[in-house]
Amino acid sequence: MSVPVPLRLRPLEIGDVQASSGQTPDLNAFAPSLIALGVGSVINFAITPLLYGALSAAICQSAAGRPVTWWGAIKAALRRYLHVAGYLILLVLMSIAFCLFPLWIWIAVGWVAVLPAMFVENIGLIDAMRRSWNLVQGRWWRTFFILFLVFVLNYVVYLALGAFLYLGQSLLSIFVSPYLAVALYEGGVVLASALTHPILQIAIVLVYFDLRVRKEALDLFQLAQHVAAPA
Repeated sequence: MSVPVPLRLRPLEIGDVQASSGQTPDLNAFAPSLIALGVGSVINFAITPLLYGALSAAICQSAAGRPVTWWGAIKAALRRYLHVAGYLILLVLMSIAFCLFPLWIWIAVGWVAVLPAMFVENIGLIDAMRRSWNLVQGRWWRTFFILFLVFVLNYVVYLALGAFLYLGQSLLSIFVSPYLAVALYEGGVVLASALTHPILQIAIVLVYFDLRVRKEALDLFQLAQHVAAPA
């Protein structure tokens, strides 16, 4: 009677897969996609501060009773482009560096009025950060709950629009090409984001005005005098 020899297994290696398939993965095939992804990321990084700045400038001017034009908002955003970009980069770096999420929330709420202060009072990034922190001081929890409720409302509206778009994509894929349905769905997602994003920005500007009115007893007429006139 023969004794069975135990079977020895070794980990599967990449060479085994290549030998069995007879083909080696062509990494160059991913190069165009990686290049397109990199270019898209750079463009998005360059445009985001301009969009945030123009939107904040337009909302500030409108809330203070000043006439609003697209070109005026864009010019105001261009003047503060580096400051807005620095503020957004700082928030992203804090979210990465701070392992404790509550600490990031605490600082982010304290700096919530940075962009409105920057455009309304015509000050730089450092002064706007200091200004926002002083305005929120003593009213942190109230500011936090207002922003939290607005964020939840914004998220619910975005989810509702997303569900509607997904249902539309499912129905369209029955009658048209799935690729066309996906393309229309992605376009709808971008449009939904463009419609819901200003809600949070409007809330931030109104919170800034409310903090100034409560803490400095200023009315909207006085605030309008301090809004930087569009060039």
